[in-house]
Amino acid sequence: MSEETNAVIVEDDLDAAPEAVAPEAEAEAGVEVDPAAGSDEEVDGDEDVNADGTPRSRKESVLETEGEIAADYLEELLDIADLDGDIDTFIEGGRAHVSIITEGDVLVGKEGEVLEALQELARLAVMTETGHRSRLMLDVAGHRDKRRKVLQDLAKDAVAEVNDSGEAVRLAPMNPFERKIVHDSVAAAGLISESEGEEPQRRVVVLPKA
Repeated sequence: MSEETNAVIVEDDLDAAPEAVAPEAEAEAGVEVDPAAGSDEEVDGDEDVNADGTPRSRKESVLETEGEIAADYLEELLDIADLDGDIDTFIEGGRAHVSIITEGDVLVGKEGEVLEALQELARLAVMTETGHRSRLMLDVAGHRDKRRKVLQDLAKDAVAEVNDSGEAVRLAPMNPFERKIVHDSVAAAGLISESEGEEPQRRVVVLPKA
């Protein structure tokens, strides 16, 4: 893999880790990661054990606090908008995750635009409270999980096309979160990929074996 290709994929990883690209990217989406985010800085008021009594690391405490801040902020937004939805928080892949469980897709929007905007607002709320940037991921009505499956299938089709034709395949523009999913799927299939273009038209290119 060329240095240029490696640089592009790493850049995407910073966005979306560990989907998502700018450690898609991502990313989440297009927010630069502050070295302080996800650090081992201890948060005042956190307990040092989990609910089951097992020790909890300082990083886990920081991430749990991020999730709680974002959840409180989003709950207020739901109340203001008079929208129904339950909020769940958890830690996965070294970042805080917040999920709004709801039946409708009003908070997802066309191609996830509303979801991405809400995620950025939640991250800003966390930064306001903690003083550092957050890599928190937000999902609404399972949209990201559904999108992940679609993108993995898309990546498989692109890999098959590249193997058959021996030529590179350029996919449609995607956000950092989505690009990271495709990069991971292509790598798992034994090929390499890179990102090209500028946001919001940045896309994944699947390359044939040298």
